Amino acid sequence: MPVLYLSHGAPPLIDDATWVGQLQDWATDLPRPRAILIVSAHWEAAPLTLSSTTPHTPLVYDFWGFPDRFYQVTYDAPVAADVAETLAALMPREHQPVRSGRGLDHGAYVPLTVMYPDADVPVLQMSLPTLDPERLIELGARLRPLRESGVLIVGSGFTTHGLPFLTDPRPDAAPPGWSAEFDAWADEAFRRGDAASLVDFRHAAPGMPYAHPTVEHFAPLFVALGASSDPEQVPTQVIDSGFWMGLAKRSIELV
Repeated sequence: MPVLYLSHGAPPLIDDATWVGQLQDWATDLPRPRAILIVSAHWEAAPLTLSSTTPHTPLVYDFWGFPDRFYQVTYDAPVAADVAETLAALMPREHQPVRSGRGLDHGAYVPLTVMYPDADVPVLQMSLPTLDPERLIELGARLRPLRESGVLIVGSGFTTHGLPFLTDPRPDAAPPGWSAEFDAWADEAFRRGDAASLVDFRHAAPGMPYAHPTVEHFAPLFVALGASSDPEQVPTQVIDSGFWMGLAKRSIELV
């Protein structure tokens, strides 16, 4: 299976026809996964923690201030208990993952409702145990064998996420300079396989720290890079979905 880093957005991004159409087409073109392992910007927990493997665990509606319909979304995908067991076997004995009763958060289920709307692919979510890019690449490398058994590994974040600095709340708002500059830089770094620059994004990228005043939405990228066959590779696909509320929705696919 390939590896994805996708920009998942807030729940209202489901109304963005461009983003929805691109994700639907992307899922159609991908090999059918046996299961999905997803790491979302919205779950930081150390040590590494895994979501529930109990059927019918409720979703985590980890947002506020949106219309009621966003709190009524369901996504009752099958559990991926076997993936949890295999993942644990890939981790060092002294760093075994913690099991939890937590459901999928919106960074996981929102894109999955678009890509796999029938909720018929088993899903396991794991936490971000650190925000350090190099450690996340190492973690991703440990997960790489899962791909051989048909597991789709997904890092779910947002290419820019400077929410405190947005001044226009309209979905079609023009991107601020810091968002457009960071996105253009990330696109170039992706297309030349420049993992070293991406790791150093806090210092190397224009638009910082405004593009990521906190860095959890870029961190899932590094799990994806580590899980790929080569973090320095050029992506097989770079999906430019434009901007939403001025934030960049760029996504990539790696092998």
